[in-house]
Amino acid sequence: MVEQDTVKLLRECDAGVKMGVSSIDDVLDYVHAAPLKERLSRCKREHEELAEQIETLLERYHDDGKDPNPMAKSMSWVKTNVKLAVNESDATIADLMTDGCNMGVKSLNKYLNQYEAADERTKDIAKRLINLEEKLAVDIRAYL
Repeated sequence: MVEQDTVKLLRECDAGVKMGVSSIDDVLDYVHAAPLKERLSRCKREHEELAEQIETLLERYHDDGKDPNPMAKSMSWVKTNVKLAVNESDATIADLMTDGCNMGVKSLNKYLNQYEAADERTKDIAKRLINLEEKLAVDIRAYL
């Protein structure tokens, strides 16, 4: 049970971190304020560092991980591009990123509860990813 829950939680973290990196990539070229751009870039790097740790652990379990849900990724891309086409502002970017962070936090907490038998190292990764998302949402409030 521990190994099953561990792998399942790692997969969800893998999908979440990939979605986070992709979402930041989608908006980064539109950012006007240098501090916002730096904050998003730093968050992207932090996500990529976690992705490496997740990948290493998944390899130990001989698992390929999980990509984000294609429908969710497509809907996110469309929403981002439509909103930015209408209003290409830092406020729009902050709004989009805050929504994404909130969805990530909600999903990851759900999976953390669902896969409670996962090992502590994997739970720690999930919690660090949740904290990254929460911190980004707080840090960019000034741009809303």
